[in-house]
Amino acid sequence: MPALTPVTTTHLGEHLPLLDLLPDSNPVCWVRGGQGLVGWGVHATTTVSGPHRFADARNWWQKQLQGFAVTNSVHGIGTGPILFASFSFSPDDISVLIIPEVIVGMKGEKSWITWTGPLQQPTLNSTAPKLLDNSIMWENPKDADDSWKKRVSEAVNRIQVDELDKVVLARDFTGKSLKNIEPRTILKKLAAEYPSTWNFAVAGLIGATPELLLRLTRKMVMSRVLAGTISKTGDDERDLALAASLARSSKDLEEHEYAVRSVAEALEPLCTSTNVPESPFVLHLANVMHLATDVTGALAEKMLHVDAFTILEALHPSAAVCGTPRTQAFTLISEIEGISRGRYAGPVGWIDAAGDGELGIALRCGQINADSIRIFAGCGIVAGSDPSKELAESEAKFIPMRSALT
Repeated sequence: MPALTPVTTTHLGEHLPLLDLLPDSNPVCWVRGGQGLVGWGVHATTTVSGPHRFADARNWWQKQLQGFAVTNSVHGIGTGPILFASFSFSPDDISVLIIPEVIVGMKGEKSWITWTGPLQQPTLNSTAPKLLDNSIMWENPKDADDSWKKRVSEAVNRIQVDELDKVVLARDFTGKSLKNIEPRTILKKLAAEYPSTWNFAVAGLIGATPELLLRLTRKMVMSRVLAGTISKTGDDERDLALAASLARSSKDLEEHEYAVRSVAEALEPLCTSTNVPESPFVLHLANVMHLATDVTGALAEKMLHVDAFTILEALHPSAAVCGTPRTQAFTLISEIEGISRGRYAGPVGWIDAAGDGELGIALRCGQINADSIRIFAGCGIVAGSDPSKELAESEAKFIPMRSALT
């Protein structure tokens, strides 16, 4: 029998800025408001794909855990061995799983370090690295805007003949740099500009998502649903009026209701009780406002083997990134969207040895490939959607990544 690999978790005596600890290549992170997890080095990694990718990911993670000898003096969610995961939107694309060699975590007043292998506790560099700006030249296909508006019009036509209620259409842009793109610069700019979002990086997919698909902690589950968007002007009084109009917009409320219903219906069979607020709140970000609802639930005790993978399989893809009914919306996306989403709009985050974890939907993000990056934005299309307004909304959703890359 092969020897077990030691995994050690111990308290840190100091609070260090998590994003300053990241290396200049292949970082992994999940950070919000300065708290969360960052990691580097690769102890093990694999890819999964196909309709059973969530179950295959669980099986691989469980097999890895069987080979660990864990010493954990900290305890609690996010400590011990951690799997970072970035799942594809479509089962046909590749999902990536990474177990880092070193992980640093912070929650409240507690901070810790986990390392894998027979090494002494790694020494952390508390000096913030000098970061270089990324200078990106964007490719702008001549007819890209008109082409996307035509896709929106086609989607509205299909909805109006009662084939489906809502579909989410995405678009992308590619940019190139004269040198390899620096991920830490992007993460730090996003964290400064959008502190209420979750900054993530896994296998080159990097961004700041406002949408938490799943938080699972000791049988309690929460999912934040965003659907319905309006751009901000920067004028506080004007933006308050826009927030009120968003909260009354029949088009946006309809889009939001579909998204909330899809999450609640997915969680209900797994829970003894769920809580769905009667009306959404308006989430204010730096550039846009969203209608938002936090759906919560308590997992049924009889569901002994329900973990984050189980819930991800039930939730993804939600109406917020796909549409409703889900099967018809997914089919329409495949027919008319015209791009491969890859891991955009898929679950991204981390899972611990107990099967608990936090995973968001990979939004406001880009896929780095050395000196190029592909960024994404999507809009929910319903019967009342106007192609020009949806185009403007998509442009607003590109702003976080575009500004972080300047």
